[in-house]
Amino acid sequence: MTGLLESLGTAVALILSLDADTYRVAGRSLLISLGALGLAALCSVPLGLLVALGRFPGRALLRAALNLCMAVPTVVIGLFLYGLLARHGPLGGLGLLYTPVAIMLGQFMLILPLCWNLCITAITTADSRVLQTCRTLGASRSQAWLVLLLETRFGLLAALITAFGRAISEVGISMILGGNIQGHTRTMTSAIALQTNRGEFEFALALGILLLLTALLVVALLHGLQGQQGAQQ
Repeated sequence: MTGLLESLGTAVALILSLDADTYRVAGRSLLISLGALGLAALCSVPLGLLVALGRFPGRALLRAALNLCMAVPTVVIGLFLYGLLARHGPLGGLGLLYTPVAIMLGQFMLILPLCWNLCITAITTADSRVLQTCRTLGASRSQAWLVLLLETRFGLLAALITAFGRAISEVGISMILGGNIQGHTRTMTSAIALQTNRGEFEFALALGILLLLTALLVVALLHGLQGQQGAQQ
């Protein structure tokens, strides 16, 4: 127990001393996950609108496929993209393997089904009178959809925040596609795994604390959004 407390004290000291290596890894993780979240948002919000409001053959099958994709392990996504991005793969000529971009693409594939599904849920649970009122007032389809997005903004933001928490906490994709290269593709989760195996527990614990603080921030944002949504209702 004494050894654990000493390690914890050293980890906290690393964080408070603004250790360059610690914050460099944390910053890289944040940038990669935010990039993946941006790509997911650009795709999932408009696609969520189309699926939530559209009526087309295969819609139920698409929802089932999204639910299935949410359960796919991260290492499977990493292996799939590795096959595409490796030198012998169809996209090997792009030279993306073992780069931050590869990790970002992997995290994007990981969180897209989750973000898309949550956006569909947020839109379908919106008040049906919103679109009816917009049509009555003579609004175009794009204007009505924009109003609907504004009405469901808390649910959409909650979807994005949840997806970000999923992205930044994954490890399989980072290890397979990034290679855990120091100063280049090492993220918080992959660094924690490596430094623990090396016996550098204090550094790994410092990164774990930062990752935990990030998760707590995500939870706080979600609770804040839910509180604002409840207050407006």
